[in-house]
Amino acid sequence: MGTLILAVTTLFLYSIGTAFQALGFRGRINVNKHIVTVIGGLGLVAHGMLLWQTLFTGGALNLGFFQSSLLISWLVVAILLVMNLTKPVDSLFLGAYPLACLTVVFALLTHTPPRFIQRDDWGILSHIALSVTAYSLFTLAAGQALLLYFQNRQLKRNYNSPLVRNLPPLQTMESMLFELLWAGVILLVLAIVTGALFVSDLFAQDLAHKTIFSLISLAVFAALLIGRQTQGWRGITASRWTLAGCALLMLAYYGSKFVLELIFHRTG
Repeated sequence: MGTLILAVTTLFLYSIGTAFQALGFRGRINVNKHIVTVIGGLGLVAHGMLLWQTLFTGGALNLGFFQSSLLISWLVVAILLVMNLTKPVDSLFLGAYPLACLTVVFALLTHTPPRFIQRDDWGILSHIALSVTAYSLFTLAAGQALLLYFQNRQLKRNYNSPLVRNLPPLQTMESMLFELLWAGVILLVLAIVTGALFVSDLFAQDLAHKTIFSLISLAVFAALLIGRQTQGWRGITASRWTLAGCALLMLAYYGSKFVLELIFHRTG
């Protein structure tokens, strides 16, 4: 199937999914969870087929700036669809689907220098797989933290908004946030370890700044988890720490790739 057809199909399905969630959020319709899951699943399949055509070139894997974004957005939607089977995470689709649509549009319309990784380089591939999965979990954690932040603020003002009416109780929201954080931290630690084992020279490969920011973000997340256990950090405090750590991590990954690939036009 052609790349353009797959892209349009993906955008169409994700747009329908977004519309259903938005109408349900506003109380205009009763959203059938099974129908929404099927639409999202079909969008994910089309997204995955587009991803396959975009990433794999000959015997190598192209992980350029927009190709990596397309991969991460696919993982975000996939993780969210799986979580949605057992947890009330419907509201996160309102951010995940439009984000995925943006990555599809940019991957289709832009041309950036490729960053090739050989398919048989299993050490580097394991590091990349752990990294992008961790980034995907932290992307969801950032969305959850934003919802939790605004939910806290509006509850303190006794404001009965659609946000307050549609979101689960605060305790449930916080529990889901910290589940995402724990999973993300574990994968990030493994990603850093595999990077140390399989990346031969961080400075020669322009990865020193990425590693430094990743370690700082890991320290922020570790401080938050320790603060949760020892000081009972929650609510707005937890949201702010989460967003700070996620911002540092996104700067580590997207900031470095943006400078190297879009400004200096480095290829891999």
